[in-house]
Amino acid sequence: MIRTPLIAIWVVLVTIYFSISAIIVSFITKSGDMPNKVAAIWARFILAASRIKVEVIGLSNIDPSKSYIYMSNHQGNFDIPILQAYLPVQFRWLAKAELFNIPVFGYAMGRAGHISIDRSDLKSALKSLKNAARIIRNGVSVLIFPEGTRSCDGNIRQFKKGGFILSVDSGVPIVPVIIHGLWPLMLKNKVFVRPGNVLLEIKEPIESTEYTRKTKDDLLKKVRYVICESFYSRKREQS
Repeated sequence: MIRTPLIAIWVVLVTIYFSISAIIVSFITKSGDMPNKVAAIWARFILAASRIKVEVIGLSNIDPSKSYIYMSNHQGNFDIPILQAYLPVQFRWLAKAELFNIPVFGYAMGRAGHISIDRSDLKSALKSLKNAARIIRNGVSVLIFPEGTRSCDGNIRQFKKGGFILSVDSGVPIVPVIIHGLWPLMLKNKVFVRPGNVLLEIKEPIESTEYTRKTKDDLLKKVRYVICESFYSRKREQS
């Protein structure tokens, strides 16, 4: 049980160190690419200390030179390091506003170009989606957890519609991303996990150009089906 508090201390220290590093390099380049490379190193440090090994499949399904909206299931706190470390493309998080209020870390996220969304304020949320669309048009991908918050029981929650509005408005394909095997490793407090192996699966892009705001629910159902079918199929195989 000593290991968990030691990891907690390690996570805090490396987060402060790499957040400051990301802030510093953000003043050197305005693109936000360098801070995100720093974040990838931060994520690998955390995963290594937690002894979480990640295998990635489906990389051939994406073209790193193109913009996508990546949508991933949300199992817990370790989803962010896993995606940051092992999704080998430049992207920006569309993340809840509370994360940007964390001292140092939140400022680093802002400097890196990540997008804050306040789900409690509709006007602010719509403004955030417009900002995300602008970033996508400039050639940068965005990553969203369509569930809005992490799972409370290991199952996939209902999807929120904001990311699908963004997709049909921008005409950018959605890439479903599935994190497998994390939930059984999670401790009851959902902060840290047991050592183990996780699979990160990247599916083929789903085009959004044939959908509109009126038919966005159809796009939502299609993306949800792909994520759920893969997630639950593998879960049944392992049970």
